[in-house]
Amino acid sequence: MFERILLRNVDTIGSEKIDVYLASGGYQALRRALTECKPADLIEMVQKSGLRGRGGAGFPAGVKWGFMPKSPDVTKYVCINADEGEPGTFKDRELMEKDPHQVIEGTIIASYAVDAHRAFVYIRGEFFTSVKRLIKAIADAYERGFLGKDILGSGFDLDLSVHRGAGAYICGEETALLESLEGKRGEPRKKPPYPAQVGLFRQPTLVHNVETLCNVPHIVNRGAEWYANIGTPKSTGPKIFCVSGHVNRPGNYELPLGTPLREIIHDYAGGPKNGKPIKAIIPGGSSTPMLTPAQIDTPMDFESLIAAGSMLGTGAIIVIGEGTCMVDVARRTARFFAHESCGYCTPCRVGTHHMRDILQRIEEGGGEAGDIELLEKLCDGMQGRTFCPLGDAAVAPMRSSLQLFRTEYEQHILEKKCPAA
Repeated sequence: MFERILLRNVDTIGSEKIDVYLASGGYQALRRALTECKPADLIEMVQKSGLRGRGGAGFPAGVKWGFMPKSPDVTKYVCINADEGEPGTFKDRELMEKDPHQVIEGTIIASYAVDAHRAFVYIRGEFFTSVKRLIKAIADAYERGFLGKDILGSGFDLDLSVHRGAGAYICGEETALLESLEGKRGEPRKKPPYPAQVGLFRQPTLVHNVETLCNVPHIVNRGAEWYANIGTPKSTGPKIFCVSGHVNRPGNYELPLGTPLREIIHDYAGGPKNGKPIKAIIPGGSSTPMLTPAQIDTPMDFESLIAAGSMLGTGAIIVIGEGTCMVDVARRTARFFAHESCGYCTPCRVGTHHMRDILQRIEEGGGEAGDIELLEKLCDGMQGRTFCPLGDAAVAPMRSSLQLFRTEYEQHILEKKCPAA
């Protein structure tokens, strides 16, 4: 059984309280970082650990820290991306609800490393419990001297506050998040420049996912080498996998990166629900291509999933059992992306709605010859042609569904009904 690191406190009564966090060794990493390390030392430590972003992109965290300008005369910000909107993902929510001080400690260390004195938590507005507990945790951190002026007598100052979003999926994209945080419509910016050069209020900004920052205190406490020895050589550290769908024990499971998909589903999530065979697996949230049951031994790490034709994404594993209509799965997914498109660019604004309408018609028995080819042309017209990754996110599950379950689409069109109904 793997030693839980990020989720070590979540089963403790009162885990969200500062005294419970302190009793488990909380804020020791912050004390060590401020008293024993220079900012450059921390950046090097995180680079050596191999920590990669846990929000979906998997970009090396230490490299991102290194992109921030070193001049003390430049105002810098840190933004915590807590806008967890990817369907099937619920890891950040549990971390914020049950261990908010771990998030705060990682944020303070990252802010010290890049010399930022103002930080924001941009959180999904529907996370009422997370919001309340983060606000209370931040207030307690101020009271105990972990936030504010001259933290722990180090001379380092940091202010941290919570900003609630309005539940827009697009604001999970870092530049749309920054636009929203500035009080504007949540639409993505053109990149480059990247946030590390031009971010919040046009100043250099470090944007990180909640789970990513929760890794930082453990790297400082136990060392880069210890962390790098968990997982695989290129995908290091622990990962929280969110398992949902047709399984007996849905939930969050913290395991080393590279753990086989079969082990996560069968040994931890209790196997397929009601003993039904698995029909398909979405490995990294709804925006990632599906896998077949024949690929169930794929290791859950960045490189292995790309080789298998999918992506790790947020690590949200959705298990789909036999008897499920895959056209309906595609329809529901397309409906989500059509609703969440910000409408900024034509391929996404028009393409997602057109895709949804075609799938709705096929599912209702009104499918026509040529609809499958039309869906494929829509995918070709959207992939790589939208202003931000939302278009590609909508195309990935659609294209894999057509490739893996084309016969099911043909049955819908020929028989004018859903064969799974």
